[in-house]
Amino acid sequence: MSDRRSFLSFQQRGLLSLPAETRKRYSLDEPGAQVEMVERDGVIELHPHVPVPADQQWFWSARWQAMEREADEDVATGREKRSDSVDDFLSELDSD
Repeated sequence: MSDRRSFLSFQQRGLLSLPAETRKRYSLDEPGAQVEMVERDGVIELHPHVPVPADQQWFWSARWQAMEREADEDVATGREKRSDSVDDFLSELDSD
């Protein structure tokens, strides 16, 4: 990725606003997103941090969480089957 440069203007009370395109690209428009500031050798770096990394967002979708709750309920109520081996598992699948 090539360097992207832009100028940000300070607003009242020292607030900075990142461009909408940048917020979207780094998922900073998500609730709970944060930006880490690192200051070194006269340079200020901003590093995006989101509460859930992009490659794990599927797990936190409403649909997936509903399936997780359903699976937890199945385990809690004994509606599950356990196999001692892969062969037993595959045999059980074939018998259903």
